[in-house]
Amino acid sequence: MKKIGPGFLIAAAFIGPGTVTACVLAGNQYGTQLLWALLFSLVATLVLQEMSARLGLVSGMGLTDALRSSLSSPLFRKFLLILVAFSILIGNTAYEAGNLGGATLGLEVLLGTDYAVYYPLLVGAIAFGILWWGNLRYLEYFFLFLVALMSVCFVTTAILVKPLWSDLFEGLFVPGLPEGSLFYVIALIGTTVVPYNLFLHASLVRDKWSSPEDLKQVRRDTLLSLALGGLISMAIVVSASKMNSAEVNNALDLAQALEPLLGKVAKVALSLGLLAAGLSSAITAPLAAAYVAQGCFGWKGNTQSASFRAVWIMVLVLGVLALSFSIRPIQIIQMAQFANGLLLPLIAILLLYAMNQKKLLKEYINSPWQNVLGGLIVLITLLLGARSILGVLGYWG
Repeated sequence: MKKIGPGFLIAAAFIGPGTVTACVLAGNQYGTQLLWALLFSLVATLVLQEMSARLGLVSGMGLTDALRSSLSSPLFRKFLLILVAFSILIGNTAYEAGNLGGATLGLEVLLGTDYAVYYPLLVGAIAFGILWWGNLRYLEYFFLFLVALMSVCFVTTAILVKPLWSDLFEGLFVPGLPEGSLFYVIALIGTTVVPYNLFLHASLVRDKWSSPEDLKQVRRDTLLSLALGGLISMAIVVSASKMNSAEVNNALDLAQALEPLLGKVAKVALSLGLLAAGLSSAITAPLAAAYVAQGCFGWKGNTQSASFRAVWIMVLVLGVLALSFSIRPIQIIQMAQFANGLLLPLIAILLLYAMNQKKLLKEYINSPWQNVLGGLIVLITLLLGARSILGVLGYWG
């Protein structure tokens, strides 16, 4: 347990209600044919998160601090940091309501709908308490529990539906694009490679470890936790692959559809999994926003400082209010999608730039093969960014 690190926070962060929904829809529409997209996104996430963790460990800086110290042009540095800060803050605030909403849906199935109006406040209060009183070590244990809970719930469901092993291997290792599947491929990749996780991971590793000698342990923590996260996503796709129904649009629809086949165990397992997914993302999104704001604006202090707490409280409260009053922040979400379309490839490029700065990393800079892998991922994220922007502008359905 002492060797557990922040990797489980990162894994829990990308398995939110959006990831669950994307996996359910992809599995329901195309069975296991798109598992290769999840495998690719998992590899891409491992490559980028390893770079982020190595940067935080060796340089002792978060990604924003590293950019601040390595970019020579004051004007460009200021513009870039402000762009990153507001893009992350707007995006995380817009999607916080969705994270809280996913946890609320899970509670509605488990506890009933009589008091559903109070569930957003309950989930928000739990997230607030964990962020206010929990230190890094307790957060790591808590997110280990959430990832383990999601693993048991979703993997158990996937086993119970009895998939064919030949279909699983073909879907994983034989890439294909069935008609109409491009949108789902982009969704599966986009929900796994999360921009704010690159900032969050570097900062968390910096706060936990202090010596490059710990690099092996950092890599092991990253590999184990993200592999579990990828397994959870794949298990959701496999579970949904057995229900070829147009009425399955999210995890709760999947639970209802599987109940006649598997009994109430499916309903309870999927509801617990959705609750854990929503709660985990509802905690990590405000936390990441606070780390990014602290680094971009050069605020001093730790996670208990007033400025740090003010940011995550703002993100959390706005999410609760939006959900409690049934506000649909369509324009804000569209703005966040537009910003993230620009942000994902931009942050990947900035991370690659930082990982090749010898004054920051000395002998721990990227190797040539790491730069090649990173370059390929940047190319993919550029395509994803173009799709996101064109979709918001109405040029891509």
